[in-house]
Amino acid sequence: MLRWTLFESIRDLALMPIELFTRHFLGLFFLMIGLLYGCRSLGLSQRCGYSHIHYGEPGSATWWHRQSFNLFRAAILGVCLARIPFPIDGWLGMIEPLYQPGILLIGVALQLIAFALISYVQGYLNADWRSGIDQDHPPSLITDGPYGRSRNPIFLAILIGQFGFFLALPSLFSLVCLVVGAGVILRQARAEESALNRLHGSAYEEYRHRVPRWL
Repeated sequence: MLRWTLFESIRDLALMPIELFTRHFLGLFFLMIGLLYGCRSLGLSQRCGYSHIHYGEPGSATWWHRQSFNLFRAAILGVCLARIPFPIDGWLGMIEPLYQPGILLIGVALQLIAFALISYVQGYLNADWRSGIDQDHPPSLITDGPYGRSRNPIFLAILIGQFGFFLALPSLFSLVCLVVGAGVILRQARAEESALNRLHGSAYEEYRHRVPRWL
């Protein structure tokens, strides 16, 4: 009993600074992602003369995907910022067995890896980057670089980041975000691949058979 109590005391001492770091990291991380995404989209729109973000027709499947994604993204940002000054963890359904220093740090690392991958792929695409299906200014079919290893490298990175968020904040709230977010990403990937198939025909079919959807 004494040995177990000592172990718990050491674990709690290790958890305190990591928990504090993770709490502030999540709030600032999602805030910076929102600013980066918004400013990058605005800059591309002003440079190219058209928007690179496309929701699809109101009421369509892709439109609902975007609305769901935006809703959960706003909820995640709000919760992560609110956790910094306010003790709201009791409302999030924390999964205590996973709330360990090592697991929190793995979650942070996965989110940083996802952020780096997304930034790299978006930089690789340059002006051909799109969010959603662009019918008016369709991008070129990119089949090399990261797209030579995965047909959906950005979506794959987003899934990694969502799993990292769950580990960095193991709770029922982040679990719901993970399940819903993954479902939206999988459905959106299929919708975008169907659109690319219509736009590029046989060239996309050859690419689809050569490169896996994920890895």
